[in-house]
Amino acid sequence: MKISIVVPAYNEEKYIGDCLQSIAANRTDDILEIIVIDNASTDATAATAERFPGVRVMREPQKGLTRARQRGLMEAKGDLIAYLDADTRMPPGWVARVEKEFARRPKMVSLSGPFHYYDLPPFKKFLAEGLWFLTAMPTYWLIGFMVLGANFVAKREALLQIGGFDTTIAFYGEDTNIAWRLSKAGAVRFDMRFFILGSGRRLLEEGIASTFWRYAMNYFSTALYHKPLTKQYKDIR
Repeated sequence: MKISIVVPAYNEEKYIGDCLQSIAANRTDDILEIIVIDNASTDATAATAERFPGVRVMREPQKGLTRARQRGLMEAKGDLIAYLDADTRMPPGWVARVEKEFARRPKMVSLSGPFHYYDLPPFKKFLAEGLWFLTAMPTYWLIGFMVLGANFVAKREALLQIGGFDTTIAFYGEDTNIAWRLSKAGAVRFDMRFFILGSGRRLLEEGIASTFWRYAMNYFSTALYHKPLTKQYKDIR
């Protein structure tokens, strides 16, 4: 199955280069294309991304994460669409696990996994990743679906079948919404071994406890009642 990688990016000139470099280091013949969705950036995000060979930059002028994800769906041609955030870095073996899991689970429509943080101080890294370990799998087993928006792969036909992303959701709950809706098309798998290297910049600015609490409340609200609790969000750049 051919993979399209989509990277939504709003004012990510400081991070997008490392993200694309990590993808290039892991690129295989199964990666059909790498698409950066420049989501109304006012900095050098697009210019930075365009310096990478084989990267296609598309501009989505209407700001919004779900709008950028939807534009990526419309542009992508692969059988699988992988969504990575611009401040993430793809670890070795990531593509191989995508290939293996989708090959052995024909009814699976989505694969996702947690963060391993590359820029948190040691104790905060231990605490944040420990919270993932303690909470993610029990919640996934209880509810039956989970997606981390910064690190998930879905079958293109399944995304189209459910009508793509809900662009009325600005930020919080958008990944839970897509997980819930994808679960109607097939199995939505969350695997702790399928991790992405991610920035902890939001945890550093807003606090680990308050950030995890906010995400948890919006997860359960979206999973159970199909709408997030939190409407406002802050761009951390």
